[in-house]
Formats: sequence, structure tokens, C-alpha cells
Amino acid sequence: MPITIPDSLPAHKTLEDENIFVMTEYRATHQDIRPLKVLILNLMPTKITTETQILRKLSNTPLQVQVEFLRTASYQPTHVDFSHLEQFYYTFDQIRDRRYDGMIITGAPLDYVDYTDVAYWDEMCRIMEWTKKHVHCTFHLCWGAFAGLYYHHGIRKFDHDIKIFGVYPHKIYKPNSPLFRGFNDVFLAPQSRATDVRLEDCLACEKLEVLATMMDMDSPVIMKTEDNRQFFVTCHMEYDWDTLKLEYERDLAKGLDSVKLPYHYFPDDDPSRTPIVTWRSPGQLLYTNWLNYYVYQTTPYDLYKGEP
Repeated sequence: MPITIPDSLPAHKTLEDENIFVMTEYRATHQDIRPLKVLILNLMPTKITTETQILRKLSNTPLQVQVEFLRTASYQPTHVDFSHLEQFYYTFDQIRDRRYDGMIITGAPLDYVDYTDVAYWDEMCRIMEWTKKHVHCTFHLCWGAFAGLYYHHGIRKFDHDIKIFGVYPHKIYKPNSPLFRGFNDVFLAPQSRATDVRLEDCLACEKLEVLATMMDMDSPVIMKTEDNRQFFVTCHMEYDWDTLKLEYERDLAKGLDSVKLPYHYFPDDDPSRTPIVTWRSPGQLLYTNWLNYYVYQTTPYDLYKGEP
């Protein structure tokens, strides 16, 4: 089934070239079914790349999904043409009276930055509070996950001296969870972060369930609330084959002392060789299962009838 996005969104052609079923807005509005409404708060500086990565995951399901994009009004990103934001993105004031079946809050390059020092933290808090009554299920990703854990559950982050960077094995805590249907007991996933939370803090939170951790360290990777309304994912299952490569080359060009070769990413640790994607299948399953079991199967047909 298709994903519904604006006809002129740059991701449109990329997805069609990959033989992904993308439906025009006109065709979608003339079908006698209700698509899932998903809002994406995109905090990444690489807006178009992140749009394409997430849309690729949302599109490969039997569900019709109508996607809208949200940006911060209190901070204007400098790495994207503002006309792109004006054409394809809403601000919070424009959508605050709407309701959504699902929402994704992306990560942001904010390692080593205190939440209160983030330029748009107050706006971020207003949006996260708004999701409690206006979004059926919210998927917090990477820095968005740490921000959500802190805002909603008071779990504080800490920073590693050396960034967790590469493709790591992860162990599933609850293999019977619908989120992991089709998964192997251990899955590989990209990580790119210096921020972390303590496993014991997450386990001590009565409202949280820890679903997966990194195998070689007590780092919680996938968590959700017991009511299934909030998910927190610190790995990047949506990454392209070259995302870590580009980040590595960027940091090398900056001459950063902390830059290191991504773990278990380049064949034989040779950066001249093309990386092999080992996370595509579990990445697709993660987004498909979330969308199906925790959004589509439980969201009310009429989003405006009572509270979600």
C-alpha cells in the first residue's frame, strides 16, 4: 500500500525510483478509506535526507499513511533552504488543534548539550506535552528519545567521552513483543551518539518497559510505556548504507580529535571499501510493526471523538 506525501516533495522521486508506491494527494483524497495520519517533527539539519530515510520505512507496509512534517518556529535551521521548510513544513501553532494517529520525533546533533541550553527546548516541551492528548502513539528517535525520557519520565542523560559509533549487536529483552515479530534474537543496528541513559534508571521507572539493549554494554536501546503510547529508540534503523560513512568523512575533514572508524561497518575496517548493509530487514520490521500493532490496530477511527 502507498504512502501519501506532497507531489513535489524531493523524496517523492527518490522513492518512486526505488519502486515504492507513492500516492498523489489527489488520488488519496478520492479513496473511501481513512489513511493513518502521521506527523514527523524533523530536528535533523539534513532535512531532505532524513525525510527520505523515514518515509522509506513508513512506505513499505500494507497501510496507507498520510505524512505531515513539523519544524520548530523558535529555531531556524541553517542547513536547508527556507523555501523547502515553507513549502512542506508546518509550525506548531498551525497544527496544534489537529490530532494524529502517530508521530515521530527525530534525533538532533546535540551531544554534550544540556536540554536547557537547546535553543528550542521550551517549544520542544510544549510539543511533547501536546502529544499526550493529540497523538495516539509517539515514536521518539535518538536524541528525541533521550529528550522524551527526560521530559515525560525524569530520566537524566549522561555523556560518553567517546561516541558510540558504528553497527552494533543488540539483544531483545522481550521476544514476544509484537514490536519484534520477524526479528532474530540478536539484531544489528547503527548507532551514532555520545548520549546515554542508565539501564537501572529505566528499569526502575514503573511506566517504562525496556525491550532491547546493546549486547556489550548496559545501554537501553528500545523502550516503551506500558500503555503503548510512547516509544523510545536510540539506534538508527532508518540509516542509509552510507550515512555513517558520510559522518565519518565529515568528522575527519573537521580534524576532530575524537573521530574514530565506525565499529563493524567497513569490510575489514577498510574505509575505502563499500559498507554492507546488515540492518535493513530489522529496520523495516521495526517501523512496520510499530505502525501496524501500536498505531493502526489501536487508534480510533474518529481521531476527534474523545481523547486518543
